[in-house]
Amino acid sequence: MQIRENVLQAIGDTPLVRLNNYHPAGNLVAKLEFMNPGGSIKERIAVSMIDAAEAAGLLKPGGTIVEPTSGNTGVGLALVGAVRGYRVICTVPDKVSQEKQDLLRAYGVEVIETPTNLLPEHPDSYYGIARRLAAEIEGAYHPNQYVNQDNPAAHYDATGPEIWKQTDGTVGAVVAGAGTGGTCTGIGRYLKEKNPDILIIGADPEGSIYSADRPEDIHQYRVEGVGEDFWPETIDTSVIDEFVKVTDQESFTAARRLARQEGILTGGSGGMALHAAALVATDHPDRLVVVVLPDSGKGYLSKVFNDEWLKANGFIAD
Repeated sequence: MQIRENVLQAIGDTPLVRLNNYHPAGNLVAKLEFMNPGGSIKERIAVSMIDAAEAAGLLKPGGTIVEPTSGNTGVGLALVGAVRGYRVICTVPDKVSQEKQDLLRAYGVEVIETPTNLLPEHPDSYYGIARRLAAEIEGAYHPNQYVNQDNPAAHYDATGPEIWKQTDGTVGAVVAGAGTGGTCTGIGRYLKEKNPDILIIGADPEGSIYSADRPEDIHQYRVEGVGEDFWPETIDTSVIDEFVKVTDQESFTAARRLARQEGILTGGSGGMALHAAALVATDHPDRLVVVVLPDSGKGYLSKVFNDEWLKANGFIAD
């Protein structure tokens, strides 16, 4: 019988879909990570990090998981918490959409909202509060996706091999948003072992450190869940061939166009990766380009897909 014992066993093996209308040349395909049971790619790393923590005795039965998140990693941890009996607390920056915060609460997560504009080392940032709570709560474990090497390992062990198998080894480039860098790093390490000629491209929001030419170019941006203002330990730039800078405007336009042309609803970070991937596919017509769409647009209906929000923030004209 094809019955999974719990929802965690339904994570992975997401499909590849060719984007014929968005990119008629035919060499651009999307990996639909929103088809994971919690709706995002981050469930992969949540299971990987918690499996490792349990094996190392860092998280005991009845313990508490504390993590800063823009939403998706929190949902992944919530799935693990629900199945295995853990309390989950997530700190989120206040730019995270209300839908995503409500989604976390729907899974039973305790959500603490923090100011977006605080630096990571600030004690009241979403990183700082998570560190403090993890230290104060007995039996708490802080996975810390920004340093935890079980983050990229999840993509080395599963996402990369899936892409290789699904393309029969013909993949020529992979484009993914860079947040913690775990997706690009893990996929890149695996695929470059198979074929060093495969391009690994990190899509990056304008204002993030990865594609900034100067420190003064680092600034706030509207796209959620990608980019950083510091270098996480989970990113390995030796396997990333290039970072492509994408504006908020380009990200949101791509996401909205994808929904209308392909019937695929992804968020702003997916739109960002898609815009970059279309550039790569155009520049390399001889390569099969895979773009990783990390989550669904359902978590951004009040922003990316809301004309009034876009008008209020200057992305479309009145």
